Amino acid sequence: MVAALAYAGPPPLTLARTFTSWRFTPGVAATVAALGGGYGVGLRRRPAAAEAWPRGRTACFAAGVVVIALVGMSFLGVYDDTLFWVRAVQNIVLLMVVPMLLAMGAPLTLLRDVLPPPARTRLSRVMHSRGARVATFPLVVTVVLTLPLLVLYLSPLYEKTLRSALASAVAGLVLVVTGFIYFWTRFRIDPAPRADPYGVTLAITIVEMIGDAVLGVVLWLGPLVAAGYYTAVARDWGPSLHVDQWLGAGALWIGGDVVGLPFIGVVVARMQREDRQRAAVIDAELDERDAARAAAVPPSDDEADADRPRLWWEDDPELSQRFRRQ
Repeated sequence: MVAALAYAGPPPLTLARTFTSWRFTPGVAATVAALGGGYGVGLRRRPAAAEAWPRGRTACFAAGVVVIALVGMSFLGVYDDTLFWVRAVQNIVLLMVVPMLLAMGAPLTLLRDVLPPPARTRLSRVMHSRGARVATFPLVVTVVLTLPLLVLYLSPLYEKTLRSALASAVAGLVLVVTGFIYFWTRFRIDPAPRADPYGVTLAITIVEMIGDAVLGVVLWLGPLVAAGYYTAVARDWGPSLHVDQWLGAGALWIGGDVVGLPFIGVVVARMQREDRQRAAVIDAELDERDAARAAAVPPSDDEADADRPRLWWEDDPELSQRFRRQ
């Protein structure tokens, strides 16, 4: 019985091992190569006459790809089946950090630029279809963002991801895709089916933070998740099972809120930028309208008189009548 429960996992996690513990994961490596390589090919194939691609977009997408590699092959990948809190950090990064960086890289715009005209038209038709507009309704995307972690941790699915590499990969993919849908439709750096006010996005952020808090409290106060699996691991170092789960609950709760801060910053910056662009467009339209009106209709004597600077006595009721212009 003792032999059956003997610990056979990675060595105790220390500060040094957070930097030195690595493993090669073929699936993660293939994902990194596909995303990074595809983005690079897209940059090279963009039409020469197209507008210069912002370096910040490339940097954000590259950072997202690097984070995927770190999540799967650094100490987070080595200890994700051993420590509850490590898996929690992994999941919150896959849901919040990776998709946010990828969405800031504007991959859909890059894809549109390199597609031939017929395919580009079909893509635009799908992205602006009624179904896409319904699927990206603010309430829907909020549920899409908050539901995966609730389902993962409050159902037997979590333990299945610990025991099956395939289930773990599928769960990670779902987290990244659902997170990307959220950040894509909220940032609107890429063309999106809807153009909801950014104030709605800020309200959704509050709802998402509440969802993180609910999950954190449930994991903090509730029973052990996947207790049978972690007991069988028989880890003889580090925090106890309860403390390990408390740390994970804190990572899911606080981590989601911390990631929400740069998200809010990006949304506010986008909102201010769109306000400036809208004001510039309105000003240009008004100037054009005034110029066209001035060119089409010469001003009357009354209008010319109204446009000239007024003398002080013209506002006096008696003097204005006595000295008014004939």
